[in-house]
Amino acid sequence: QVQFVESGGGLVQPGGSLRLSCAASGRRFSSNAMGWYRQTPGKQRELVADITSGGSTYYANSVKGRFTISRDNAKNTMYLQMNSLKPEDTAVYYCQVVPPNGSWGQGTQVTVSS
Repeated sequence: QVQFVESGGGLVQPGGSLRLSCAASGRRFSSNAMGWYRQTPGKQRELVADITSGGSTYYANSVKGRFTISRDNAKNTMYLQMNSLKPEDTAVYYCQVVPPNGSWGQGTQVTVSS
């Protein structure tokens, strides 16, 4: 079973940037489609972006053109470059396989506020 550790979150002003990282354990990382999800209090967790084992990507409309997902299979690591951040991007961000399977990590808090 793959386990995940997210990092890179923080407080940033609107228009700023952050780069999230996801370190995954497990031998099957490279063969799995991986995704970044986010959740705000009272709302369901939503898929923000995903990337297949072959590198094809998907973005939710709300982040298209601002976020970039990437992965380094040699390092079992996935990234999310977030630019032009908006207050509505404020959430806890998680990484997981797509579709989700198994336990979730603790996530990393992203707060966009002036």
